[in-house]
Order: sequence, then structure tokens, then C-alpha cells
Amino acid sequence: MKKLLIVATVLTVSFVNGQAFSGKGDQKFQVGVNLQSEATGINLSYDYGLGENISIGLSSSYALGISDELDRIDEPDFGDRFDVKARFNANIGNVINIDDNFDLYPGLSLSLKNLGGHIGARYFFTSGFGIFTEAQFPIAKYDNNLSPAEEIHNQFTMNIGATFNLQ
Repeated sequence: MKKLLIVATVLTVSFVNGQAFSGKGDQKFQVGVNLQSEATGINLSYDYGLGENISIGLSSSYALGISDELDRIDEPDFGDRFDVKARFNANIGNVINIDDNFDLYPGLSLSLKNLGGHIGARYFFTSGFGIFTEAQFPIAKYDNNLSPAEEIHNQFTMNIGATFNLQ
């Protein structure tokens, strides 16, 4: 019981020090796993705060693991596996005011594959480290007749990982 109380106290103290989004000049770097139908990979993103609730950034994903079925049907090449996005976020964590360490950020992105949207959430345990999750979805695809390999990064995806405050 004593150990549980000590762990809870340490975690509570570490939660107090975090800050999810501080506005203009805020910089966040995220690294995580990218999950989607028929593929898994890595996702890297960077966001820069332009104002109290606005940020812009870049996000890139690369599909490392391709399902055997997709690989057999339509061998994906580098262009199918890779995507990069310019993104715009509305950081509304301080608007909904759940916790100072929590940020919710819906947004839009323009990628090599589509015009898309995303909604993400970050939670910081300390002033420099936290976790994030993000759901991404296409709004308008550049081509309606896609091969199975071209569906990679052109469908609903989830990103889960670590976020770092670079300020």
C-alpha cells in the first residue's frame, strides 16, 4: 500500500509540471506508430504555434509493414509507402479546459495523397514529455480509381506515440 501511495504521489507531482499548448512560438515534436488497414508504420510530426489557439506543421508517415495479401496483390513501392502533409491545427485544449496538460487539436492537412482532416489529443506528464493519439481521414482524394497499394495513407489512419515539447 505504501508503494502504491508513493507511485501515485510521484505521478501526481509530475502531472502538475506539464503544459499541453502554450500558444505563439510553441513547438511540439511527435513520434509514433501509424496504424491503418493493410499497413503499419512510423509517423513523425512537428507543430509550431502561430497564436493562442493556432498551429501549423508537417507530418510524415512511412509504411514499414505491409500485409502479405496486399504485398501479393499489388507490391507497394516507396511512393505508395511514403506520405508527407502540411497541416493546420486549432488547439482547443484551453477552450474546453479539461486540464492544463491536455490539448485537443482538430485540423486540416494537405498531403501528397489527399486533402484530409485529423483530430488529435496530447497529454503531458512533464513539461517536456507526453503521449498523443491522432485519427486522420481523407476528405478529398486526388484520384478516385486507386490501386490497393495507393490506398496506403489514403484511408482512415491512427497514430499513437510520444510527444515532446521543444521550447
